[in-house]
Amino acid sequence: MRQPYELSIALRYLRTRSAHSFISFISAVSMVGIALAVALLIIVLSVMNGFENELQQRILGMVSDATIIGYEGPLTNWREVRERVLERDDVKAAAPYVEGLAMAVAGESIGGVTVRGVDPSLEPSVSTIETVMTSGDFDALTAGSYNVVIGAQLAKLLNVGIGDDIMLVLAEGRVTLAGFLPRRRSFTVSGIFDAGMYEYDRGLVFVSFDDAATLFRTKGEATGLRLATSDLYDVRDVVMSAARQLMAEGFAPNYGYDYWTRVHSTFFRSIQLQKTMLFVILSLVVAVAAFNIVSTLMMVVRDKRGDIAILRSIGTTQGSVMTMFASQGTLIGVIGTALGVLLALLFCWQLGNIVDFLQWLFGVDLLSAEVYYLDNLPAQVRPLEVAQIGGMALALAVVATFYPALSAARQPPAEALRYE
Repeated sequence: MRQPYELSIALRYLRTRSAHSFISFISAVSMVGIALAVALLIIVLSVMNGFENELQQRILGMVSDATIIGYEGPLTNWREVRERVLERDDVKAAAPYVEGLAMAVAGESIGGVTVRGVDPSLEPSVSTIETVMTSGDFDALTAGSYNVVIGAQLAKLLNVGIGDDIMLVLAEGRVTLAGFLPRRRSFTVSGIFDAGMYEYDRGLVFVSFDDAATLFRTKGEATGLRLATSDLYDVRDVVMSAARQLMAEGFAPNYGYDYWTRVHSTFFRSIQLQKTMLFVILSLVVAVAAFNIVSTLMMVVRDKRGDIAILRSIGTTQGSVMTMFASQGTLIGVIGTALGVLLALLFCWQLGNIVDFLQWLFGVDLLSAEVYYLDNLPAQVRPLEVAQIGGMALALAVVATFYPALSAARQPPAEALRYE
């Protein structure tokens, strides 16, 4: 035999034989326990990673990396500000916008929306709106056309389609003898988008920049500038530096600014907190599964007392006996961890089909977009996390072998052989 005899004996103890089938059975149970625990931890973290990544991509698709706004009121000199900002190497694009709140009304249906006035030639440089259009034309948002592009969920709520009219009603208005009359304007639906995120598909509408300026009476000025930066994760420093530069050049006494990590910090902090807590809790499940090896090996040690005594009587050292049983426990950990990783990868690969099957089988909507913001369950497997989880499971399995292996090495040969 080319491999060490300790490893050969450990492998033989793992094989099924009629006289010792129960020992092999509980060894298999230990492997399955580790496999399920490792797979569960990888699957849960992969789903959390996928949810976080998908949420980030969809948010950034509809919300720019950063915005520069007037400190009080509209950004009155937005054209000059845009030129100055675009001169920076860390800013890739800038687009003006006018934004306000309104009620969208069609027939007896009504819904609160955010109205965003944009330039259709500049907006695609800071958002992915053109790529999520399902019908109609985003370029139809021309000045004076009073066209509107709405989300799929809002179109469903209002029961409207391309060519239908909706009324945008503002909270502002005037007081007459008949009472308060809100300002309102009829718009024609020229496009429908589906961003895959309920918050935007239900509550965001696009109109032309000039039409929004007329509706909200900004006198042609912008609410602010939406920026696309070269470094997504350095956006805070970029927008702060740009705002300070503008103030230093005397464009205005002060500028306000915002960025995606601050606007949506609650989402991502909650996801990180949940990932941390789930990792800790499910790691305990892995630990419990790994330490099942202790009971398995103790039963093997008790069953193999005669073998141990014979080996010791022909000159086998205590270290070799320890190696023998430590190798068996380590093999259980290695096989269980490998099976768990393979199971997790297979599950994550077919996760979408599994969810669809469960929804069809039970007739329920497991992923309501109104509750979870997304209408699908993405999964993102990160190799580093898989390696960390696999390494942790193997380390726990090795630690679990220490006491049974030490107990086997300390067996007195004479006592065991007395009854053989």
